[in-house]
Amino acid sequence: MVGQKLFNQWQEVALPGYLAEELESIVGDTVAIEDRFYKYVSFGTGGMRGVLGAGINRMNIFTIRRVAQGLAQYITSNGEVAMNRGVVVAYDTRQFSYEFAIETARVLGANGIKAYIYKEARPTPQLSFTVRELNAYAGVVITASHNPKQYNGFKLYGEDGAQLTPLYANEIIQHMETVEDIFLIEAAEQLMLEQQGLLQWILEEMDERFLEKLLTLKEKNQNDMSMKLVYTPLHGAGLRPVCEGLKAFGFEHVYIVEEQAVQDGAFPTVPYPNPEEVAAFEYAMKLGKEVGAELLLATDPDADRLGVAVRNNGEYELLTGNQLGALLLDYILKTKQQNGTLPTNGAMIKTIVTSELGTQIASHYSVETMNTLTGFKYIAEKIAEFEESGSHTYVFGYEESYGYLIETFARDKDAVQVALKVAEMATYYATLGKTLLDALNGLYEQFGYYKEALVSKTFEGKQGQEQMKVILNNFRQQPPVEIAGFGVARLEDYLVGEVTHADGYKTMITLPKENVLKFMLEDGSWIAIRPSGTEPKCKFYFGVKGDSAQQAIDKIEQLKVSIL
Repeated sequence: MVGQKLFNQWQEVALPGYLAEELESIVGDTVAIEDRFYKYVSFGTGGMRGVLGAGINRMNIFTIRRVAQGLAQYITSNGEVAMNRGVVVAYDTRQFSYEFAIETARVLGANGIKAYIYKEARPTPQLSFTVRELNAYAGVVITASHNPKQYNGFKLYGEDGAQLTPLYANEIIQHMETVEDIFLIEAAEQLMLEQQGLLQWILEEMDERFLEKLLTLKEKNQNDMSMKLVYTPLHGAGLRPVCEGLKAFGFEHVYIVEEQAVQDGAFPTVPYPNPEEVAAFEYAMKLGKEVGAELLLATDPDADRLGVAVRNNGEYELLTGNQLGALLLDYILKTKQQNGTLPTNGAMIKTIVTSELGTQIASHYSVETMNTLTGFKYIAEKIAEFEESGSHTYVFGYEESYGYLIETFARDKDAVQVALKVAEMATYYATLGKTLLDALNGLYEQFGYYKEALVSKTFEGKQGQEQMKVILNNFRQQPPVEIAGFGVARLEDYLVGEVTHADGYKTMITLPKENVLKFMLEDGSWIAIRPSGTEPKCKFYFGVKGDSAQQAIDKIEQLKVSIL
């Protein structure tokens, strides 16, 4: 058994105590050994993410060194200029995030590549901004985003501040695969790298520059900032920039959830630090009721995702990512139109599993909608295309999983930007005597009652991964012609890049290939099936449009029952 052989090799190495103890605890447990050693941690959407622990299928200093070495070889292959431009390294508040950031810098330094490393935890969007600001060749942020505490990860960014697209990511994977012995990767001493100028610490100046850019989002005619807001960073890296940003915007009554302002990777107050979940708002809702707040804001540990809850009859209602995206899009386009700054060639970008309500809103303002695959790197890729060709002007981009980008000084989803804009938007509607829920209902009345749902099925370990492949293959080889009583108008298979219409006619998909199936039904409803690129899950997305809220709810439930 390959797993047992690697396990034995790891036991013979002088490991850090906590890793050695973990291996000792699974001696004789063939299932646990196989799970840790049957493959390397996958390098998928946005980089590498996995459970902390010992083994090649775990996040530890050795698997971090392997991906850092792959990055180093990639940069070195691009010449001395690339090496001198260096890599910006940031990290969130998770367990071992700081240590993994240092290991990354040590490996880069051993290869003669400069690393700019943050002194304190900072958000992913600030890393993206900093890569661009320092004209670095690449960027790394150590984070597992909104995953539970036992996870960590390695997100990789190109010189434009965007996550690497598959073309470049595959080059790094090829370099990683040339590493023959994970324990022989050289990691230079930190002090020596500091003395040589190959490790340079950054913080205050970049914080100031980032804040300056954030202030460019503020609408000049917004004067009433008296609304009461509650913000929770969920123990993460959003604390400083979000608080500083709200203060600089002029908000006078911002209440911080103190228990969750403690930067702690164990996430002691919330088992799953995901602002998509109502449970993540428990402390914020309690504080909100105490102070009479209208709006609750929550960022995930690396502050690239924002969750929002709005007061409704004394309680708080959490907006979905699709709902918040629609509200932001409408508000941004409306204010641009009022200010005379709405471009004639404007484009809004969303993912193929994001609500079609945004398409309707954009069309109302004569803004074109473009769809991309899931992953903000594809939205960033379109922004770069616009800049190069001048064909379109970017006005907004978002995905249903609580990721949004307003201004392009960052090239990844940015919860810091959006937290400030949502607070401003809520204030705008308050001056009209409305809440964000009122504004949302206005959009439904104007464009139709759109509703979406996501169901994730978990497939742990090697056996689970095989089971997930079988499910996708079954849908491909025997696609349904009818779902919940509605005929399938077309099947979009993004893995083969082909659309099969109900009459058998086939057309091509121009997007990159990815393992996604999307069924478009004759009534305009749709279902998409996609394995996660960072978690052992298969995701089932549902989208409908109804003449009323209840009709939309009923349709969603019918689709779920039919598929699941």
